[in-house]
Amino acid sequence: MHKSLDTLKKSFAESWQKLDLDTKVNKLSQLETEVAEPEIWTDPDNARTKNEALSRLREEIEPWTILRGQLNDIDELLKLNDETLEAEIATQISALEAELMKLRATLRFTGSHDHGDAILRITSGAGGTEAMDWAAMLERMYTRWAEKENIKVHTLERTPGEEAGIKTAVLELTGPDVYGRLKSEHGTHRLVRLSPFNADHLRQTSFALVEILPVIKDASTVKIDDKDLRIDVYRSSGKGGQSVNTTDSAVRITHLPTNIVVAIQNERSQLQNREKAMEILRGKLEQLRAEQDAESIDKLRAGESAAWGQQIRNYVLHPYKLVKDTRTKHESTDTDAVLDGDINPFIDAFLNN
Repeated sequence: MHKSLDTLKKSFAESWQKLDLDTKVNKLSQLETEVAEPEIWTDPDNARTKNEALSRLREEIEPWTILRGQLNDIDELLKLNDETLEAEIATQISALEAELMKLRATLRFTGSHDHGDAILRITSGAGGTEAMDWAAMLERMYTRWAEKENIKVHTLERTPGEEAGIKTAVLELTGPDVYGRLKSEHGTHRLVRLSPFNADHLRQTSFALVEILPVIKDASTVKIDDKDLRIDVYRSSGKGGQSVNTTDSAVRITHLPTNIVVAIQNERSQLQNREKAMEILRGKLEQLRAEQDAESIDKLRAGESAAWGQQIRNYVLHPYKLVKDTRTKHESTDTDAVLDGDINPFIDAFLNN
């Protein structure tokens, strides 16, 4: 058992160093001191930002510090040389090995935004009601996945279809490593099924675009020239009632060089809608920069995103049942489970590829 524990401790130390957790522990301590100061609330936005950073850092560090403490406890137990504890210690070592393997999965996230939150944007393709219904099915799939993974979901924008489904939906997903986990979902998703929307019940193929964008709150990370923006404000639409805005609070931002348009109306004020729209725009521009392998935002070329061109997954519900990823070739015949949010095997297949 001593050898098993030594191997486990060595693997833990390598992971701790690779994640630079000593630096993050120091940063956590610094943030805890800063947010404890009453003066921080004189600037509510700054206080909120630091509290969010503190919460995120705690979520990342806490499992590792708990595991470190458990390893030290096992080490102390082994030093007792008590034969009656051997079975219990062996069980605990096996459990800690499994926990370390789970935590080490975070080492797959090496991108600059992988540990952050994500914007999920779903757009129905050509095909009218059929495609809009497919977009709504995908919205539910990702929402169910998030629920199972304890990831918070906030709807930023949602445009329903005239008869069924949605034209677009924009969701913000908050939790550890969300962007790193979901970025493999970026691309076109294709559905084949018997149509529930025509009398002949014919087989129908539908498409929807899923965009996964990093949440970039810091404006200095993706620098956008103000002269490259056109900002329009308008009145938020709604179904009536007290919640409908009576002021021009909705915001539409157009990035003129790339013709990327972001519109947000769900937040409470024009300022909040503008901030959220800029956050999404930064994410879209960063995603486009990565696709084009451009050195900076000002090197982007308009209209050269491969988003719609890359079909990443097929969902076939008729004449047989199969979900298959076109990149990793991972597949599942349990289509109901996949559409109910069981997409981790597809995510893991991509990350491990």
